Amino acid sequence: MKSLPTLAAAFILGFAGAAAQAGAASAADLTLAFKGLQKQTGAILFVLVNSEAAYDDKAPAVAQDMLAVSGSAVTTRFADLAPGRYAIKAFHDLDGDGKMATNPFGMPTEPFAFSNNAEGMMGPPKWEAAAFEVKAGANVHAIDID
Repeated sequence: MKSLPTLAAAFILGFAGAAAQAGAASAADLTLAFKGLQKQTGAILFVLVNSEAAYDDKAPAVAQDMLAVSGSAVTTRFADLAPGRYAIKAFHDLDGDGKMATNPFGMPTEPFAFSNNAEGMMGPPKWEAAAFEVKAGANVHAIDID
């Protein structure tokens, strides 16, 4: 006969395993494609965020990465994301200095883009324009950078 602590441990471990399986079933995968790259040099630098605060740089990003460019498109994949709303801010770092180049007036001189191919007026687009839904299972989101 098993002791009460052993039964309790088995129950807890079984429950944790079931919860992990349920979590895995509801997890989301996101394949992100940057396309329309005019120059096949440098890298795409981007952040993936899941809140308006993070989009406005007031909270941490879910992920940030740098993807080497060697063709007209580059892709990356994120596994086990929580389903929800996400947004992406990116730029094509042509000169490889890790910073977005700007002219003397502060206007970007390197290609940049946002999720949903959202465009801003006198600055980046608002969260509402850039946010997109990531559902459980496989998701693909493409962004044109030109």
